[in-house]
Amino acid sequence: MQSRNAKAALDGFARGLSQFKRWRDDLAQAIADYQSWVEQQGFSDGEQDLRVYELIEMLQSDKLTVALVAEFSRGKTELLNAIFFSDYKQRLLPSAAGRTTMCPTELRWDEKDGPCVKLLPIETRKTALTISEYKRTPVHWTTMHILKISSAEEVREALSEITKTKKVNMREAQELGLYDPKQPADKNAPVADGMVEVPVWRHAIVNFPNPLLKQGLVVLDTPGLNALGVEPELTLNTLPSAQAILFLLAADAGVTKTDLDVWSNHVSTVKGNPHLVILNKIDILWDELHDDAAVAKTIARQVEETARTLHVDRKAIFPVSAQKGLIAKIKGDTALAAKSGLSVLEDKLTQDLIPARQMLIRNRIVHEVSGRVESSRGLIESKLAGVNKQLGELKTLSGKNHEVIQKMILRMRAEKQQYDKEVEGFQLTKAALSKQAQILLGHLSMTSLDELIAKTRVAMNETWTTRGLKNGMETFFSGTRERMEKVSFESDEIRKVVEAIYLRLHTEYGLAKIVPPRLSLLPFVMEFKKLEERADAFRDSPVTMMTEQHFVIKKFFITMVSQARQLFTECNTASKNWFQAAVSPVFAQIQQHKATIDRSFEALKKIHENMDSLGERITELEHVRQELEKQMKTTDVLLERIHRPLSG
Repeated sequence: MQSRNAKAALDGFARGLSQFKRWRDDLAQAIADYQSWVEQQGFSDGEQDLRVYELIEMLQSDKLTVALVAEFSRGKTELLNAIFFSDYKQRLLPSAAGRTTMCPTELRWDEKDGPCVKLLPIETRKTALTISEYKRTPVHWTTMHILKISSAEEVREALSEITKTKKVNMREAQELGLYDPKQPADKNAPVADGMVEVPVWRHAIVNFPNPLLKQGLVVLDTPGLNALGVEPELTLNTLPSAQAILFLLAADAGVTKTDLDVWSNHVSTVKGNPHLVILNKIDILWDELHDDAAVAKTIARQVEETARTLHVDRKAIFPVSAQKGLIAKIKGDTALAAKSGLSVLEDKLTQDLIPARQMLIRNRIVHEVSGRVESSRGLIESKLAGVNKQLGELKTLSGKNHEVIQKMILRMRAEKQQYDKEVEGFQLTKAALSKQAQILLGHLSMTSLDELIAKTRVAMNETWTTRGLKNGMETFFSGTRERMEKVSFESDEIRKVVEAIYLRLHTEYGLAKIVPPRLSLLPFVMEFKKLEERADAFRDSPVTMMTEQHFVIKKFFITMVSQARQLFTECNTASKNWFQAAVSPVFAQIQQHKATIDRSFEALKKIHENMDSLGERITELEHVRQELEKQMKTTDVLLERIHRPLSG
């Protein structure tokens, strides 16, 4: 049995993840229910329907990522064993003195793949493809299936694959970007008898049904980031994508020069996400000749010194002993568990990670979906206003003669003819708006990006040096800003036209005044800004400046372009969805009002022919009004479900 305190903290973390997953699943179900309701009401729109299904898929596949970063021998793998795999009563992940993590390793769970270890060969470093791109082509990966997850021995054997190395000649090592004769020995892979020791694998994905991983947690274990072979993708993409970064130090050594290099070049440059500094191996400072108070003071001094060196708040530093924490959990030693400090760290993970991830989902998905529901509600509101108007007019006809009704028919025919002309004009406006949208999307197309990349290469003069890279980056990011400004201008022009149509429909026909959404480019502008900052930091880092290694710089450029391509694709999709969300409701409202006028006109003609049908028509409209009022309540309930907070 695990210790009560340690288990309570871990249970708290698992409970928090479980509640978050339940909130996410409930939100996905609310969106699915909204889509079913849309289809029942006949509000379906092909492109918008597809987008809703994409949002549901995004929620269902959402992950919460924690990255562990440290130099070698700081205890990253032992910390993983202690926090996530202590239930196995032994070390599941390979953990021994020296270097154990030879390549970036993701711990996650995807049910469709089953328990396995996926491995990307080191030879893929010679290609221009990033790891993210390789993830979309499974054929390049080697997969080791785990048949018995209950067998710790089988699991451990499969996981030991990530520690494997092999020897290659120096030329091969240079082609892989893992050896540079100009660099000092501590930056290169180990060399003996003219052969270089390199990792067998470039990247590993451990797909394992651990309870926390099944709740959507992803843990990234990185190799030492101060080595020559570090991939620019880790700095530009992988670490910034994590919801939290745990930076490990050894308590007995404090912050060494190599630790500080890793912190400065790879961790502190990542903005926006929490950075937790883990002062591991505090058990080395435990001394039986000193009482607990004296030991606590020693640890506190280390925390203060670390905070000063890294320029962080001391509250962001967590002294722990991963090894003693693991032993305590396996043996059920309550006192040792408390002394290890793990429960405090696990509590912090619960408090920081989940609310931050929920806020991100709220900003990206809840905002978009609630806008769609409110647009649907606006359509119902307009329809209800039309029905109430008809009811009011029809009730005044009771007891009137045919002559009065005939005059009303003539008036309505004139209104109908006038509105039919309006609809024709609106169709022309819709065509013009579609052309404007094509221009807007053209700025975010792959053709536009490829033109910018070609211009950037010219600015670099194809010289893979830091000087050439500086020129190229200035051209590249200036080009992205210019395109974003053009998109912003076009979207504002489109929105003005749509706003004018809504205003006209409201003032002249009494329809609901819907406010079209703005295209929110800020998240993409900020992502490009962050990418530029990370690119600047990587380019200006001592490692890059000293190496001037063409392999590293070329890889860096390829990774930066790959990231930009992804951002362009996402921004293009968001802009397309925004256009549909802004324009579709107004034209749906126009068509709906036309249908209402047509039905009213036909009903009035029937009443003129047979006054007995007046009561039937009033009863029919009363029923329609009740149904519309029910639909209004349905949208209110859906909005409440979509905005429902995470339960505590």
